[in-house]
Amino acid sequence: MARNVEIKARIDDFSQLYAKIALLADGLPEIIDQDDTFFLCPNGRLKLRTFSASRGELIFYQRPNHAGPKTSFYTLSETQDPDSLRETLKLAYGEVGRVIKQRTLFMVGQTRLHLDQVQGLGDYIEFEVVLDDTQTQQQGIDIAEDLLERLEINRQELVDRAYVDLLNEKTHRKNTSQ
Repeated sequence: MARNVEIKARIDDFSQLYAKIALLADGLPEIIDQDDTFFLCPNGRLKLRTFSASRGELIFYQRPNHAGPKTSFYTLSETQDPDSLRETLKLAYGEVGRVIKQRTLFMVGQTRLHLDQVQGLGDYIEFEVVLDDTQTQQQGIDIAEDLLERLEINRQELVDRAYVDLLNEKTHRKNTSQ
């Protein structure tokens, strides 16, 4: 499986962070609309990422839930019929949540920097330091830590869970307070 080192953090000022990243980036960003559906999966996480009616990716990944750099192992398979695949997976495994976001993707060396505007949650940054076969986890952590410092991201803003978990917790709190 492929692997990367990830960090996720809440951000207060999307425009300010966009400007900082643009100075470091290897080129112009790509704007990507994503609709992620998560399914029950005992061995990790399984999500279908839909980009359009004719383009999607089924992604399986394993990643610990803790704030700060963490290694994620993943594999993905492309699909040309994400809606049909979503319905099949819902029937087979059950849906556990859905995350809709607009992602602004910058590349800084081997790192994908995502500025995410997540419906129902707000704005976040996510780092993915893509490791090649010769790199250690620590090398990826060092790259991520350096970017955290260069972008002046406060460690108190680091997030230890996936967006789907944050959305589900928010929904649960709302339902229990009514």
